[in-house]
Amino acid sequence: MRDFRKYNVWQDSHLFTLEIYQVTKGFPKEELFGLTSQLRRATSSIPTNFAEGCGSNSEKEFARYLNIAIASCSEVEYLLLLTSDLKYLNIELHQGLASKIIQIRKQIYQLRLKLNQ
Repeated sequence: MRDFRKYNVWQDSHLFTLEIYQVTKGFPKEELFGLTSQLRRATSSIPTNFAEGCGSNSEKEFARYLNIAIASCSEVEYLLLLTSDLKYLNIELHQGLASKIIQIRKQIYQLRLKLNQ
């Protein structure tokens, strides 16, 4: 078993999740059960799946959880675009968050590639 806390990408995704929770506090109240909830769930699923994968018994199973985390990164990237288009995020904030989630996805992807070697 691996300790998920030792991975920089897990730390980055955890901090990103905390940031998203703060950012979404400013979303309209009518989005609480819509975009706010969906964005929070998608974002938190990244470090959650990473941690769950670290508890798996095989490289193949760990890689499967990393694939789920990668897919969640793509979902978050789209939801950030949507919230920006709806003017819930300003352009600068959207660009900063989008850049972070793309970087997290790349890190997870690189780790997954190493597992396949």
